[in-house]
Order: sequence, then C-alpha cells, then structure tokens
Amino acid sequence: MPVEFISASYVNDSTELNPTSSTGIDPKFLARYARTLDEAGFDYTLLPYGSSGWDPFGVAAAVSQHTERVRPLVALRPNTMYPTVAAKALATLDQLSSGRAAVHIISGGNTAEQAREGDRLDKAGRYERSAEYVDILRKVWSSAEPFDHSGKYYSFENFQSAIRPLAGTIPVSVGGSSPDAYRVGGALGDIFGLWGEPLAETKEQMDAVFEQARLAGRTDRPRIWVTFRPIIAPTEELAWEKAHRVLSRLEGNGAAAAVRADGGVQNVGSQRLLDIAARGELHDRALWTPTATATGARGASTALVGTPETVAAAILDYVDLGAELISIRGYDNINDAIDYGRYVLPLVRQELESRERAA
Repeated sequence: MPVEFISASYVNDSTELNPTSSTGIDPKFLARYARTLDEAGFDYTLLPYGSSGWDPFGVAAAVSQHTERVRPLVALRPNTMYPTVAAKALATLDQLSSGRAAVHIISGGNTAEQAREGDRLDKAGRYERSAEYVDILRKVWSSAEPFDHSGKYYSFENFQSAIRPLAGTIPVSVGGSSPDAYRVGGALGDIFGLWGEPLAETKEQMDAVFEQARLAGRTDRPRIWVTFRPIIAPTEELAWEKAHRVLSRLEGNGAAAAVRADGGVQNVGSQRLLDIAARGELHDRALWTPTATATGARGASTALVGTPETVAAAILDYVDLGAELISIRGYDNINDAIDYGRYVLPLVRQELESRERAA
C-alpha cells in the first residue's frame, strides 16, 4: 500500500525548543523551508490556523510558488470564512499550485479559542456546521449552474463560482477523536486525521471512522492520517539522550501551564493523549508520550524515538494497520525535515516498494 507524508509549514526560524520573539513572516526562510519539504519528498504541508496567527491561505499561495511536489493543506475553521468565499479561495489556490490544493476542516476543540473570533457554538453545533460547510464547498466546486442553499447555518441564493479546481474537486480532510468527529469525518472526509496514539487505540479509532462511513452509505472510506513528532539519532542511546534534552526544553518553556491558563484541556484528542501518557511513557515499538504531558497535549505531541530504522519500522506498523498518510514534524523544524527526508522517508518507501515487488 502506498503511503504519503505530511509535514507542517513554518514562516520564521522560531521553534518550540528555541522560541524567538518574532511572530512575523520571514519570506526568505519560508521559501527555503518550502523547498526543503519538496526536496525531502514530502507530499503535503499543513498550513495551521490560530486566532492570533498568520493567514494560511496567503502562506499556502507562497508555498505553492516555491515548490513543485508538495501539496499545501490549508487548515480552515468554518467560523472564520463564509463557505462560498472559502470554496473560491481554495479553487484559486488549486489553480495557482497546478492542482495541488487540499483543505483540513477544523471544527474547533477549545471553546475559549473559538470565542476569540466570535464563535459561540457548542461542540456538537460546530461539527454540525462543518458538515453543512463541506457539502457547500463540494457543491460550489461541482455546480455548473447557479444554485440556492437554505440550511441551518448558511443561506444564500443564485450563487455560482467561475473558478473551479483543476480536477473538479479538492481533497477534504476532517480530524478529531470524538463521536461527532467520527460521524462527520466518516460520512464526508476524503481524509481523516488522528494524533499519534498506541496501535490498539489507533485501530479502535479507525474502526469507528470506518463504521460511520458505512452507516452514511459510503462505498469507500476516508484515508487515515496519523501524526507523530519523531526524534532520531544514529544510535538508540543517542536518540534517547536527544529525546530527554527535547523534553527538558519543552518542560522549561511552560507550555502545559499555558494550556491550563487557557481554560484547560477541552479537546478530546488532547485528553486521550494525556490519559495514554499517564498509563506509561513508552508504548509499542517507539511511541513516547512525555512530550504530550510537557505541552499539555496541545496539538500533535507524541514522539517516535530511535534510530531512523526504528522510527521507520514504527511508522510501518501504522501503515500495516491501515494508515495511508503519515504526518511527521520535529522540534528543530528545518533541520528535522532535512533529516527525515534523508533517513526516514526513504526507508519507509523502500520497504513498501520491496513488499510490492515481492507480492
């Protein structure tokens, strides 16, 4: 089975281990980082969204002009952009990137963060809105005639877009770890994103998503995306020494305290990671959880620790489970991306190619 790799984009040289005061965009760094992902062999790069951060659409357009392979994956909160406007913006990005655009729908896991931009729906409502939003996106991309829409969250008349995705549609990713997320993502997602949990728990979540796809009457099912923060070194001993240096720096940055000050852990996925971390530090072949505890599990935060061979084998465990996309990003952003491209991605791809030849 083929596997695709996802990274994340960064706009300056600030990292979680060495945060700087800079919050602005460094165009030269952004161009260098984007080219690094292309050269490393990544297939997608996530353009994340935060209420105080840069606009992912603008950065995605810039990334598309410095790359030939990597697909900009725009994180989009439905409360921030009307769906007809988003559909046109994504189609524009798709044409600028020669058909490489993708979108990740974020329903919202933190009530305080959503309220910063005026969103006061409860969680169930946010997922219900996301479902209506995705339906509208796809209808805008596919409709050859003007159409009306009258739904619970959106209503408009006689709309038609003159700009379309080059392939007729754009891949839509949905993520989460709650029943609402499984239901909406299972029914509507081309891709479903999960954070890095142990194999048994990941299998349970995949089964829940696939069951919702079946209940929705789908004859296909979403491709599963799993996210990790690999920490690699030439030997196991050096990798674990590096892992503990990373952990010490993360603990010193006080990220977990910041999460508590921001209303605590509300996201179900974050709660799951913290519960798993409380059960033990090391799971399966190489999944290490103290990094989740140190950061309050804000976002993807579990690590894979070991030599490139160990980490590649751990990734293949998830591929064997059914994951088709693997997101990996490190703590030393650009240097880790280079190392993954040199030492991890080739091992995974070579093993899969070898299996295919043998079959």
